[in-house]
Amino acid sequence: MRVATITRTTKETNVAVTVNLDGDGTPSRIETPVGFLSHMLDVIARHGRVDLDVVSTGDTHIDYHHTVEDTALVLGEAFAQALGDKRGIRRFGHAYVPLDEALARAVVDFAGRPYLVFEVPIDREMLLIHKDFPFALVEEFFKSFANKCACNIHIDLIRGRNGHHAAESIFKAFAIALREAKTVVGSDIPSTKGVI
Repeated sequence: MRVATITRTTKETNVAVTVNLDGDGTPSRIETPVGFLSHMLDVIARHGRVDLDVVSTGDTHIDYHHTVEDTALVLGEAFAQALGDKRGIRRFGHAYVPLDEALARAVVDFAGRPYLVFEVPIDREMLLIHKDFPFALVEEFFKSFANKCACNIHIDLIRGRNGHHAAESIFKAFAIALREAKTVVGSDIPSTKGVI
């Protein structure tokens, strides 16, 4: 079973994540002080077919940045640990997902090299998704995940006017790309180098 548990405690946050890559997305316990983050983690679990147990607290009296960033760091590290040497995985995944007027594309490569390309229309970057959750935190989430998971992520918001729809289409596309990339399809290391 591809399972990992990671915890991280700082002066700003306390995060604990358990991930089961071979789950079905339910049941998932997701408890964060940021409602929209909890909603998006549920999206990753359900559409990525990953069992998640996430409990995080943070200095949300300041803002949501530290909690979102650190939750993504721990989630990425848990994914990396659960993937192990990546033997047999497809490695690559991609998806397009619409949500009403929004359309997003996500491409993932569990390459062992952290990199994020995050392209959104310039006028969306300062958009508030929900209360104190600026759209810029979506990019911070994926940057943190990519860094700790050591994966390459390309995200493009092709269109979208509603911040919630745009963000949710991005997270759903990412989840489906993850599901595809983590799928076991053989027994070898998916690299010409023989190691990832």
